[in-house]
Amino acid sequence: MTGTATDLIYRRTNDGMAPAIEVDTLTKRYGDLVAVNQVSFTVAQGEVFAFLGPNGAGKSTTINMLCTLARSSSGRARVAGYDVASQAKTVRRHIGLVFQEQTLDDQLTAEENLRFHAVLYGVPHEQVEPRIAKVLDLVALSERRKDLVSTYSGGMARRLEIARGMLHTPKVLFLDEPTVGLDPQTRALMWEDVLRMRKEEGVTIFLTTHYMDEAEYADRIAIIDYGSIVALDTPDALKASVGADTVELETEDDETALASLKRAGYTVERSDTGLTVFVADEEAAVGPLIEAIEAPVRTVRVHRPTLDDVFLHFTGREIREQHGEAVSMFARARGARRR
Repeated sequence: MTGTATDLIYRRTNDGMAPAIEVDTLTKRYGDLVAVNQVSFTVAQGEVFAFLGPNGAGKSTTINMLCTLARSSSGRARVAGYDVASQAKTVRRHIGLVFQEQTLDDQLTAEENLRFHAVLYGVPHEQVEPRIAKVLDLVALSERRKDLVSTYSGGMARRLEIARGMLHTPKVLFLDEPTVGLDPQTRALMWEDVLRMRKEEGVTIFLTTHYMDEAEYADRIAIIDYGSIVALDTPDALKASVGADTVELETEDDETALASLKRAGYTVERSDTGLTVFVADEEAAVGPLIEAIEAPVRTVRVHRPTLDDVFLHFTGREIREQHGEAVSMFARARGARRR
């Protein structure tokens, strides 16, 4: 399914449980600027749900409204079963939040940061030590619990922030651009930690990102552009919606190859460099394709639609092309807020 997902609002999930997050036509304006424009979606309990879009698209603004850090201009939302406007304090007790910017005290140890968080969230005294041990184990930092955060790498500090967000056993964990500034290997390790938490703690995860590879970890992705959701579905369904897998061929006799492939039942077109064959699975198709072609094959190139293709299809541009526009949008929002 693609679109704004309004037909999912306030429906029960297939297993009968109420959604972890329910959003209905949520809007945020800063003066004349509409930062978030009537977004609607639900997130099932235990789901990993991603907002994919460029900086300035409305991702962080949406998280701020869901986490009660900003009031919506209109619309409604419920998180963990509670209304974000009328039950804000209760919502905050049931969520964890990892901001884009690091918020740890680097002159304290990892353990001290976690103990301070436990006090703020009223974690019962007898549960503090077991929870600290548990979350540090989940992010593989148990051996560094007595070390100052100032001695941590950027990736380790990020993992500690995620552990802190899980300390008070939230039902929903919000991750706002959780891996910005981290190298690909560290990002992959961090996601191993996050998915382990989802499996062992049953937490629902809502993340925002502009990294395509990071969005692939999600069960479903909502593509947000200029404050509106333009597509929402699983990664595979989104990629399938923009086209089939293709195999591009160059042969010594394209006419003969074209005729033989059509006789074999393939959908094939001429391209600037040879032939393009449309298939269901490009990896599995290569062998049978080569056998069906009645001409010598020079080159074979395969392509499967990616989230880059999806974003381009639904927005008309690549995600990185919007960086300058996003900065301008953010600046306008700040200016409107001051007025």
